[in-house]
Order: sequence, then C-alpha cells, then structure tokens
Amino acid sequence: MTRAKAPTLEMVAAHAGVSRATVSRVVNGSPTVNPKVAEAVRASIETLNYVPNRAARSLASHRSQAIAVVVPESAAKLFADPFFASVIQGVVLELAPTDYTINMIIESESQAAKTRRYLLGGNVDGALVVSHHTGDHSWAALSGTLPVVFGGRPLGEGAGESYYVDVDNAHGARVAVGHLIDTGRRRIATIAGPQDMPPGVDRLTGWREALTEAGIEPGPVEYGDFTADSGAAAMAKLLRREAEIDGVFAANDQMAVGAYQALAAAGKNVPADIAVVGFDDSYFSVSTDPALTTIRQPMVEMGAEMARVLARLIEGAPAAQVTMLETELIVRAST
Repeated sequence: MTRAKAPTLEMVAAHAGVSRATVSRVVNGSPTVNPKVAEAVRASIETLNYVPNRAARSLASHRSQAIAVVVPESAAKLFADPFFASVIQGVVLELAPTDYTINMIIESESQAAKTRRYLLGGNVDGALVVSHHTGDHSWAALSGTLPVVFGGRPLGEGAGESYYVDVDNAHGARVAVGHLIDTGRRRIATIAGPQDMPPGVDRLTGWREALTEAGIEPGPVEYGDFTADSGAAAMAKLLRREAEIDGVFAANDQMAVGAYQALAAAGKNVPADIAVVGFDDSYFSVSTDPALTTIRQPMVEMGAEMARVLARLIEGAPAAQVTMLETELIVRAST
C-alpha cells in the first residue's frame, strides 16, 4: 500500500496562489502579511491538512518548542503524592492549546549531571522545577542560563533572582494553628516537613509564630518527609514524648493521615482527644475518617501559573518574578 505524500509548504503555496515565503510567514505568525492573504493561506492549510515541520521551525526560530518539567524526587514519591499530580495537571492544561510539548524529568541524585547537560543542550526552551531541595544542584543558579520557574520559593545560590509561584506557607500554618487554638487546644504539637525544603521551613515557622503570638508555649516537634509513613512514625514519637498533646498541625495531608494511624493504634480519638489539621487539601483530606481539616492551596492553579510565567519568559515578555496564590482554611470533622 502506497502512503499519500504529506502536504508540504510548497503545496499550500500553490493551493493558495501565493509564494512559499508568504506561507512561511503566516505559519510563523508574522504580522506583515495582508489579512486577506493570511486568511486564504490558513484556509489552504486546513483544506490540505498541512502540519508545519517542527524541526524546520525550530531551526528557523532557534527554539525547540519543548518545556521540561523537572521533579527532583524519586518516582515512588512523585506518583504517591497528589501535590505533584495536581501541579503537573495545571501545567498540562495551560500548555495544551499551545505548540509546546512537555518533557518530564524525574531526577535522582545520580542523574544530576545528565539532567543539566540535557537542559543546557538546546533540547528545551525552559524548565519548570516542581519540587526543590536546598542541595538540588543549584537549580536557581541555572536560571541565569535557561528560563526557569519554580513551584515554591527556591533556596540556595541565585534564589533571590529566581522566578517562582508559591503560597504564603507561614501564613497558612498560622491560620491552621489559630484554628486549633480557637477550638480550645492548648498543647499543640507539629509534624514538620523536611527542613531542606521551603514549605517545610516556612510551615514550621508559622506554627511557632501562631503559638508565640497567642502566649502559648509551643508543643513538641517531630519531622517527616511529607509521606504518610513518616507522619505515622512522627506521631508515635510525639505520643511517647508527651501525653498532654491535644492538637497537632501536620505540614501536609499525607503526614496527617499517617498521624491518624498512630493515634488509632494508641487508642486516641480524633478530634475528642487530639484535633488534627493538615495542609494541601488533597484527596487524602476527604478520604479519611474523620474528614481532615486542612489548609487548601490551589495546586492546579500553581502549575498553570508556573507555565504562564515560563511562556512569558521564553517569549521575552514581562513576567512577575514572584506570584503568590491564596490559601484557605477548610474546616472538617478532625477539629
């Protein structure tokens, strides 16, 4: 069976009765083409089902029309954490109507040099870094060479000049702890996130500030890695350290769910004995019993805004260096 020849730029030009150069200008969005001529060319493109050659357009524009989404986490954590899925969903939805393709990079420590070579090798026009640790190979410094937008405030070299989209994590934590105080809790512990990540640092700061401002001595602190297992282990340690705890702020919903497991094993009732508040408002918060009070952050919108900012940077258009999205307290049965 002989396959039909794919339509070419020359075929479109002949069909529209214009030069090849005119078709090329229309395809590349040039404003110099007469509107009636451009309309005729677009009609011919649709009639012939012509698809522009991406490689040729990349050579002409010096762009790859590709964006990397970099997740410096293990594949297991990526696929288990709804935060990543929601942010990536926002990126995909925002870029779907555009010509950009998305290259996903799940980056482990051993792949750092390989990832850097790929990003700087002309394979992508920019990168979105969805999760960021202090020791992540100076991603912020890379932004001096390649357009980079972070999901969350970056740390380390070059962080002060980086573009990022975030929520006020410290404020969200203060609201969460303030809610526990308003419900009468006075011995409030926290399961903090990793201290090499801005959300872990900032949410711990907000917990401490809320208690100090209320004149309440901060309760004990244990640390997790944003997974349910680490939340369970941290909660068990908290219970062994202090029997008087009556409230817990967990730095994300997964660790709050893990805390539920440890509390149940210890014979503690939520919220009668210990009230629990999480952070994210992921599907974990409504799949628990009792349903989890949490701080909602707009994770899908975060991904979409990251993509919008990066597209502006690639196009050379003005873009806000820092975009802060709103959080919201969602009260459910755990408090």
